Amino acid sequence: MVWGSRPLLRQYGNFMDNLRIYVKGGPGGMGHPRLGGEGGRGGDVWLVAKEKTTLKRIKDRFPQKRFVAGAGANSSIRALKGEKGTDCIVDVPLGISVISSDGKQIGELNKAGDLLLVAHGGLGGCSVTNFLPLKGQIQTVNLDLKLIADVGLVGFPNAGKSSLLSKISHAKPQIADYPFTTVKPELGKIMYPDYKQVSVADLPGLIEGAHANKGMGHKFLKHVERTKQLLFVVDISGFRLSSKTRFRTAFETVLLLTQELDLYNEQLRTKPALLAINKMDLPNAQGDLNELMKQLQNPQDSLHLVEKEMIPQSTIKFKDIIPISTHTEEGIEKLKNSIRKSLDEEAEKENENYQKEKLHILQTSEF
Repeated sequence: MVWGSRPLLRQYGNFMDNLRIYVKGGPGGMGHPRLGGEGGRGGDVWLVAKEKTTLKRIKDRFPQKRFVAGAGANSSIRALKGEKGTDCIVDVPLGISVISSDGKQIGELNKAGDLLLVAHGGLGGCSVTNFLPLKGQIQTVNLDLKLIADVGLVGFPNAGKSSLLSKISHAKPQIADYPFTTVKPELGKIMYPDYKQVSVADLPGLIEGAHANKGMGHKFLKHVERTKQLLFVVDISGFRLSSKTRFRTAFETVLLLTQELDLYNEQLRTKPALLAINKMDLPNAQGDLNELMKQLQNPQDSLHLVEKEMIPQSTIKFKDIIPISTHTEEGIEKLKNSIRKSLDEEAEKENENYQKEKLHILQTSEF
């Protein structure tokens, strides 16, 4: 099959990571001035995080992308206090940032059941409002999805990230021998013998200049922000995007990936990271690996060999470096064990920090 722009665009169209919606709180009900009755308050519009929900599903089900809550009931002789209007509940995926039309973040919904109020209902008619009802809040908000995963795969196109995901998990991403096979994020889960599950996100390949939104730029990088750890995947033989771009060695690839993450958000540099050196089944791979390991152990000794603009402010210290081959499956089990060990260590650190903070609060409390 020949892949042109149309199939790729259609495939990416099945995945949405941003959706703009209109939300409107319900108007309040009329008050009853003669009897002092109060109208019911208008309903509110709430977002609730729910598993197995996607932004595309919301768009398909509600093509107008309008969500309006019910009006409050009028005050009457039978019911001086009008009932509140019906709330409008909108199911959204986990990992949503809600942004107002002026670019301010309203809130986030990261775990199932998280709730966020996005449009207040109007006050019912009462003595304060001269018994006239008030309109509900109206606004347009952006739902910005950032995938939540334990591990995010980071690498240039054709480094073998999709192949790796298929080997370590039950995911079935699109795989082929050309750049940009992955045009949308893919999620997989590593299943361990003790039933522990680790989620892994294969994200569209970076290119030089991604931090400045070149290529898929920010569409890729924003998803890296919510992963707990990073797994760099590098081709031991180096990388070249096309005949018009320069060839980059494996060492230069590591530097460039680090730089792209750092320039987009320097906080990404602080995430725990592993390095998988792929395609060890290729000729001369072992010799290339020996050279790369020397360069990674003493990067300062090799930085004079690369262009100045390629050098990141600081290099990443990988928790583990694992040579692998997705073709022969060399090193795959070791990599899975390394991922698990790294995550367990970080979870233990977080727990220790939490206990220390809790103890500090108890010791400094007046009670």
